[in-house]
Amino acid sequence: MTPRHRTLALRGVAVIVIVGLLHSSGQACDLARDSSRIAVAGGSLTEIIYFLGAQDRIVAADNTSDFPEAADDFPSVGHVRILSAEGLLSVEPTLVLGEHNMGPAAVLDQVVRAGVDVVRVAEIHSAAGIVEKIRFVASLLDLAERADALIRAELDPVVESLAGLHAADLPVPRVALLLRVGDVLLGAGRGTPGDGLLRMARANNALDALEGWKPVTAEALLSFAPDYVVMPETGARGTGGALSYWARGLAEAGTHGTASERLIRRDGVAMLGFGPRTLYAALQLARTLHSWDPLLAGHDE
Repeated sequence: MTPRHRTLALRGVAVIVIVGLLHSSGQACDLARDSSRIAVAGGSLTEIIYFLGAQDRIVAADNTSDFPEAADDFPSVGHVRILSAEGLLSVEPTLVLGEHNMGPAAVLDQVVRAGVDVVRVAEIHSAAGIVEKIRFVASLLDLAERADALIRAELDPVVESLAGLHAADLPVPRVALLLRVGDVLLGAGRGTPGDGLLRMARANNALDALEGWKPVTAEALLSFAPDYVVMPETGARGTGGALSYWARGLAEAGTHGTASERLIRRDGVAMLGFGPRTLYAALQLARTLHSWDPLLAGHDE
């Protein structure tokens, strides 16, 4: 029997589930048949499993799973987009759990034919999307009650604070989020995690004329006229040309605040991973952009 693909909806989150022969009866897929040995493909899902305290079920993780540091100790199954059936099956998983871009599809089909359940979780770049992704993973692992308690205690206050920010009478800055890949600057256009992060922090995406991640030149950056530029801490190194050009533009326009004050460096994985830490990253960014800090003490990491 060939694998079938179904799309489920769990509280508004679309989840693609690849089911094999043993799920052909149509049983609900919100609880895994066996989650005792999980191969994880996607850093946000590894972070969520640790958040739920179920890391003892992980038998392997992909190389985007770099938080917490302890995840580095698991055998690697490669990159989330470039998995191999041999690598996955070698760790004898009972469940392969991956982010929306896990692949390639032919590899996942081969894993299903070997009798292993595969679940791929879609991404929604919002605070609600993060919480519902946690709830789905918890349901899959039969940890819904634990997730409810953790969300109430740790995440709901952050979500409520972000909601309060959006209700506040504050100016909304134009912000460009950039990544440095080799010698190229990529800007976060519409539909990217960067765009979602900026919206969570109540900022207008200065690059919303772009779709997806697009190369951005120094001249283009200036033409988009961002009030702030946000970059991963490591990626800000080596971008002096583009940022200097933007700095001169700020000075010529008489904009209040220097470019160094308006360049915001943060942990890139926390900002863009869309696991639990991204909620705190959005709140941290909001504090910087709006001088607005109702909650953040104790959550700077």
